[in-house]
Amino acid sequence: MFATLNSPAAAYRQAGVETKTNTASPHELVIMLFDGAIVSIATAIYQMANGNISGKGEGISKAIEIIDNGLRASLDHRHGGELAERLGALYEYMCSRLLHGNLRNDQVALEEVSALLRDLKGAWQEIGTDPAVVSPTKADA
Repeated sequence: MFATLNSPAAAYRQAGVETKTNTASPHELVIMLFDGAIVSIATAIYQMANGNISGKGEGISKAIEIIDNGLRASLDHRHGGELAERLGALYEYMCSRLLHGNLRNDQVALEEVSALLRDLKGAWQEIGTDPAVVSPTKADA
């Protein structure tokens, strides 16, 4: 009935993630997706450097999942217009580069995607500091 975790630390981390996702704003959730993808790529790079093929694959798969089913799937094409289209194409490119990096053990490709994600995350964080975006007036909504 309940999933068992291997350690109390793992249980604590899982509870922390669930608490964060349950209390985060949509803006904060997107930042968490960027963070998750960046960490997954870093894990894949580490595993690649240590010859752990399955660990590398898991890290890359997780990053692709986050980018494709998290970031790309959350785009609002109806209201986002050209920006949503361009971001969608960029996310598709990132997934393609991650697949290339996995197949060719190309660390540069993985680092490229990580840099793109960090840039987007930084822009997203800047948007979050704009009071008009964080708490729009009724006229803006």
